[in-house]
Amino acid sequence: MKAADVFTTLDIELKPDPSRTVIRPFSFDYPDDMADGRPARMKQVAQRLLSLPPALRARMRMLLAVPMHERHRNADETFLRRYDEVAASLDLNGTIDSTDRLLIGAYFSQEYAFESAALFNPSIIRVPDASPDDEAMPFLLSLRGIGEGHISSVTFRTGTWDGSDRIEVNPASQHGIPPRIDHEHDGWTRLLCSDSDDVSETVLFPVLPSQRSGIEDLRMVNFTDDDGARSVIGTYTAYDGMHARAELLRGVDLRTVEMRALTGRLAPYKGMALFPRRIDGQFVMLGRQDNENIWLLRSDRLDHWDEGQQIMGPKYPWEFVQMGNCGSPIEIDEGWLVFTHGVGLVRGYSIGACLLDKADPSQVLLRTASPLLFPSAEQRGGYVPNITYSCGALLHKRRILLPYAIGDEYSAFAIGNVDDLLSVMVKA
Repeated sequence: MKAADVFTTLDIELKPDPSRTVIRPFSFDYPDDMADGRPARMKQVAQRLLSLPPALRARMRMLLAVPMHERHRNADETFLRRYDEVAASLDLNGTIDSTDRLLIGAYFSQEYAFESAALFNPSIIRVPDASPDDEAMPFLLSLRGIGEGHISSVTFRTGTWDGSDRIEVNPASQHGIPPRIDHEHDGWTRLLCSDSDDVSETVLFPVLPSQRSGIEDLRMVNFTDDDGARSVIGTYTAYDGMHARAELLRGVDLRTVEMRALTGRLAPYKGMALFPRRIDGQFVMLGRQDNENIWLLRSDRLDHWDEGQQIMGPKYPWEFVQMGNCGSPIEIDEGWLVFTHGVGLVRGYSIGACLLDKADPSQVLLRTASPLLFPSAEQRGGYVPNITYSCGALLHKRRILLPYAIGDEYSAFAIGNVDDLLSVMVKA
């Protein structure tokens, strides 16, 4: 068997949908050199609104309600919360009734099509309450959506897989709902997603200053701690428009998540992926700290990473430029199975794999000499051409479900056997 024959690609594709939108804050002001001596621009907009006849304002609310209620189940609550966020800065006199509060909130909000340009770089885990032995395993899929301004956010899908050559992906809700910041404690920012009726409605849109220009490439893992406690943990890249850094997501449940920045010498890098359990009492990660090689990192703390070593680098032409992980390692009888990406000619991204020693994952036992998945002739275009990429795979007994992105534009799925994959690897 050849490496390219290990996986069977499925007909299912997940493509961007510009009709799915979220309501996000909208702020504006004068340029700095034009602001002197003028009232705040947002305050003037609110005053212009309140100067209109009450009957006209009531009519405006009715006209707003029709399209907003069709596209957003909680539009009124969102606009009223937005009013509460800006009210103090507007310094308005008198009593502001619910109609005016809602309209003011709407003026300082905007609809954002969070996946209008791309829906890619998927990660997949078992739904937290499900057993690994379930015949029809329910899964949670995360995807990176890109909209106007190349801003990235994370959206979700659910489905089931019974280990066969077919999967079921549940339709996404037409509603998109960003989380609400609840509070910050001990470095964690808690986000409430309780407004979502279904996890596919939850959109992790940038809410922190470090994420201003995007939340990228979430790599999820079903983590089991030494005391048996299980949780969903993910690493992602936060981008503020100038600097990228690694941050951590912890799923309290599918309705509540917590985020925090990673600290330490080896933390401010992209593409970090957590092992699903501790090894020798320590948390362990894979990363690409030098932008070229795969590194193994160890830490006594989940949020702080100082120690690491290079364990694997480019060897074959399809990975000469750089290597990195394609998600968290998967524990099998033979060791730790890691899907990798390699970058070669014309910045083409292909997917390979390696096997790490179970007791000492700094030891690379096997690796693929040829890619498993790579851009085919009909898949060389896209938002970013020549890219095949993934942020995680799912194991069901000895079968692998690998969601992957094509051209940084849309997502597809492939299924293969662990034994076939190991058979095409060579000694590292």
